Amino acid sequence: MENLSALFTDFYELTMAQGYLKKKKNRRAVFEMFFRKNPFKGGYSIFAGLETLLSRLKTFRFTADDIAYLRGLNFFDDEFLEYLKDFRFSGDLYAMDEGSVIFPQEPLIRVDGKFIECQIIEGLVLNIINFQSLIATKTARVYLASGKGGIMEFGLRRAQGPDGAMSASRAAIIGGALGTSNTLAAKEFGVRAMGTMAHSWVMSFASEEEAFRAYAELYPVNPVFLIDTYDTLKSGVINAIKVGREIIERGGGFGVRLDSGDMHFLSQAVRRCLDEAGCGKASIAVSNDLDEHIISTLVNQGAPINSWGVGTRMVTGGDDASFTGVYKLTAHENESGELIPAIKFSDNPEKTTNPAVKQVLRLHGGDGMALADVLVIDNGTGNPEAVEKLDEGKDYTFYHPSADYRQFCHTLETPPVPMLKKRIEHGEIVSMNPPLLLDIQKHCASELETIDARYKRLLNPHIYKVSITPKLRDLKLGLIKNCLGDL
Repeated sequence: MENLSALFTDFYELTMAQGYLKKKKNRRAVFEMFFRKNPFKGGYSIFAGLETLLSRLKTFRFTADDIAYLRGLNFFDDEFLEYLKDFRFSGDLYAMDEGSVIFPQEPLIRVDGKFIECQIIEGLVLNIINFQSLIATKTARVYLASGKGGIMEFGLRRAQGPDGAMSASRAAIIGGALGTSNTLAAKEFGVRAMGTMAHSWVMSFASEEEAFRAYAELYPVNPVFLIDTYDTLKSGVINAIKVGREIIERGGGFGVRLDSGDMHFLSQAVRRCLDEAGCGKASIAVSNDLDEHIISTLVNQGAPINSWGVGTRMVTGGDDASFTGVYKLTAHENESGELIPAIKFSDNPEKTTNPAVKQVLRLHGGDGMALADVLVIDNGTGNPEAVEKLDEGKDYTFYHPSADYRQFCHTLETPPVPMLKKRIEHGEIVSMNPPLLLDIQKHCASELETIDARYKRLLNPHIYKVSITPKLRDLKLGLIKNCLGDL
């Protein structure tokens, strides 16, 4: 992967960084990334982009040319520019497992380092995680809407530039796609390259039958014929059957693809034609501006479709152009060397942050289904014993993250599962064997199985409980009171 310059940051990060250095405030700080609402009016999201982020952080540096550019702006002094020459992220980073099902207001990533380092990498963290989480979430919705069917990612042509296409392909695999039409992404990520023919192939021959036969000669193992170049029912499926029956006689198989028209009507009509011709095992694939809502409708109406080529609306996010991830300071070291909690106060309770270094504990029922996520205080020492404990068999009262009156009582049936794990220690990646992308996909699929259907439905999903402990609530209310006292 090509190295990315550390100039890939918002300019104000650099102006603040110089200020931290000049004012001798480059002390320890803890930032957390979380998001404020699920995209697509959904009930869950998928965490994606972590391995991309870790690999980028390894080489995130300022080159000599970068330093020269900054010097030419006449905005930064020599002391700061000298500091940037040796810049690298040397702190710790904690994150959830990539492919995890995630929910608003809970930390996905925790960054613990010096103020300057934490600030300069903010844009990189948000850029990578926000986009890939958006696309992985969209793909998971498509995957579930299809009844966990065959999803093919066909979005290269409509993605936002080459990097957007590569990132989207990667995230789509995490969310459940079987493969991608993006050949470079297939090579890069070790997944299936998928695709058949275009209308131009059919149009380049004197007849549809000739085009299909030529294609079958070139690719005799389960060729898929695009049957809507001229007339799907009056010519396309008829010619596909002619060539397909010859393939069947040789002991092979074939499929057809629809790229236009009424998918429900045409898929049923094509299925009848195939079955009546003795081609009952021939598959039907469809494409053409599909999304989870269209696919869900077709599945519920019994459309006999085996696989789905989904492009534009999956790799661009469709109706939601961005993921609402933010990166906020939650604790910092004071002049005495003490790590103190920090809070951003807002008149909008949903935008008032949850202070302190935190861990996320996922609670499951006896049946293994996820019930709630609870934010607990971790004093930031790195010692597991310093994390606020929840004990199996005990009764607890938890509160809404907004620290208002909403609460729920729960008896822990099973040990809570810590979600944030150390990924970088003192600037070095902890695991030198990153998971394969298909293993991340499997984790995502298994995570989705632990989330009840009421959170996954497309319309009016139930709201999953993300809560805080009484200790964290008291801390938050105390800091809010202090903020109000200062106004």
